[in-house]
Amino acid sequence: MPVTIPCSSWFIALLLCAVMPVQAAVSETVYAPFQTLLNQYVIEQTLPGNGLVTAFDYSGALADDRTANLLREQRQALAGFDPARLNGREEAVAFWINAYNFFMVDKILSDRPGGQLVSSVWDYGGRINPFVDSVFERELFNVGGRDLSLDGIEKGILLGDDYKAKGWKDARVHFAVNCASTGCPPLRNRVYTATNLDALLAENTRRALNTPRHLRVTSGELYVTELFDWYEDDFVEASGSIRGFVLEWAESDQANKVRSARGLRFSDYEWPLNRPDNFPELQ
Repeated sequence: MPVTIPCSSWFIALLLCAVMPVQAAVSETVYAPFQTLLNQYVIEQTLPGNGLVTAFDYSGALADDRTANLLREQRQALAGFDPARLNGREEAVAFWINAYNFFMVDKILSDRPGGQLVSSVWDYGGRINPFVDSVFERELFNVGGRDLSLDGIEKGILLGDDYKAKGWKDARVHFAVNCASTGCPPLRNRVYTATNLDALLAENTRRALNTPRHLRVTSGELYVTELFDWYEDDFVEASGSIRGFVLEWAESDQANKVRSARGLRFSDYEWPLNRPDNFPELQ
């Protein structure tokens, strides 16, 4: 006689798990071309005290015949991806951080006035002329058939009202998105994923704050990156004050210096392109 197998819901679920392949993490799949570029052209340098600076080798990328195809494949993957597929905070936040960082790198590599790399993102215009949108405001970047700006990704999505209402807004995002400038927090050599998101947000914030570009105490006064000035409300919302955020995320040696420092000043942001020869630490 044939054996009758009970068709309970748990049995069906178990059977499906056995025969269906495990789906790879969204960012690892969608951002595979970008990961290849990061593997090859991001340079990471650990500083004394475990600070971190990174650069992108744009010249090396442009000299590689594979780069144009990787950029095109990544743009196509994002244009064809439906963000409604993103499942949960970690997956969504990781996806949009990667989108910002890819589109910034893609812009630098693909838009070269006169065939030359820009010396700064402000070479695209908009910093002084109020009638010209900056590179951060232009809706040039397509995700799922929708054109977005870098500001739209960072301020409208990652730090916007919808994510705030969900409890997904995280001020550490300011230390993960990279604006292709030497004053930016580090661009990492791997994409953000649902699995590594929180560890990388914590590490990037902590290690950036261990560099004098982002935090230093000079003559007893505290100097921090202008990011804290531009986005003060986000840091206050997260930790009660700028100093509170710094104390929460800086390593103990830095935190002790901050506690004893007086005042609060903002260091001038450094806008040269984040290529290796613009970092004294990499020479």
